[in-house]
Amino acid sequence: MKKIHFLLNLILAFTLCGCATGAGCSVTPSSRKDLQAAKRTYEYLSPVYHVDRIYKSMQGPISTETVRLGEAQDTGLLWITGMRVQMVDADGATPVSNDFMCHTNLDFDLKQRALKSSNAAHAFARIVTLSQGQYALDLPKGFGIPLKANEPLLLSTQVLNLNIARPDKNIRHKVSIDYVRDADLKKPMLPLYTTAAQILVPFKGGMATHAADCALGQDISQWSERTGHWVLKPGKEINTTAVTEDLNLTFDTTVHYIEVHLHPYAESLVLRDRTDGRELFKARAHNRPDRLGLARVASFSSVKGIPVYKDHEYELISTYKNTSAEDSDAMAHMVLFLRDKEFQR
Repeated sequence: MKKIHFLLNLILAFTLCGCATGAGCSVTPSSRKDLQAAKRTYEYLSPVYHVDRIYKSMQGPISTETVRLGEAQDTGLLWITGMRVQMVDADGATPVSNDFMCHTNLDFDLKQRALKSSNAAHAFARIVTLSQGQYALDLPKGFGIPLKANEPLLLSTQVLNLNIARPDKNIRHKVSIDYVRDADLKKPMLPLYTTAAQILVPFKGGMATHAADCALGQDISQWSERTGHWVLKPGKEINTTAVTEDLNLTFDTTVHYIEVHLHPYAESLVLRDRTDGRELFKARAHNRPDRLGLARVASFSSVKGIPVYKDHEYELISTYKNTSAEDSDAMAHMVLFLRDKEFQR
């Protein structure tokens, strides 16, 4: 009888975890106190950009540099837990308006990716993208993006200036990346990986695709007749794009963080489950009332997460309202941070 009870409990434990090795099991993550004690921050200053004219979205000065997290002697596993950006003067310290930031992207260098796997979790380049209206990422407590210490990462920064005709300013991006060393933790982190989706509209000419920065590390061959960066006419415009293939879900999992990249005049971007009709997340955008630009774009953060399924169909729905009398530009990206149930230490 005791043997039967033991076997039943063992089966129940495996069912709850969904695995026998612990790769996808529920675990108690490190406490906030432990994470705060272990947190390290990598600081980066971009090259000095001279801003002397109007630079519309994706058209300002840009650079990409290789950065590495961890000390020279570190050889183990690291976990990215957050990232922030502040535009500063050429001195690298005096804050200036974040209106001058187009975006800040942190990517894996897939050619030199240390944690190689056939898993989709290790086949996507983008780690974090911060853009106008969304200047910080702070993952839920106990969650992180795993990488090897001193693994080469690509950090891209680009300037924006939508409102000042002749600013004559020298500015930089001050980027802070929070991470912890696995060896410093008392309890294991919960691994996340990123994937992304974007609105694509029929290509009508008149607007460059800016493939290098808009593609989010994805295959852009499908952009021959569609574009992710389009001309926005005056008035309201709603676009819908099927994104199941972009998300590339190879197992059922949960979404724990979502960040969104939009342009001025955006009102919202929705992720919808086509299979069961659920609206999973609606990111509302708030435009500045006194000048062109986004004041805030909503993000999503949750320890519990949103369930997503490999056999479901998904779509994005963007809503823009160009209140001016002139053509503008638009794009709509959503980066999802998902629980990696196949991660192996």
